[in-house]
Amino acid sequence: MPLVEIHLLEGRTDAQKKALLTAVTAAVHDSIGAPVESIRVWVQEFTSNEYMIAGVLAAERKK
Repeated sequence: MPLVEIHLLEGRTDAQKKALLTAVTAAVHDSIGAPVESIRVWVQEFTSNEYMIAGVLAAERKK
């Protein structure tokens, strides 16, 4: 059972996240032949105050 966790900063729409999850599921199926029914993919979102890039909070980079 392939398990795929995707980490993202919040801000994507539900439609964008669904498209991503669908594409990743298809990529796993196509690349390793796993049955679609066995593939698990989920998104873990972070707020911009919970994610740091090169030592700077993402929230501070937006300013």
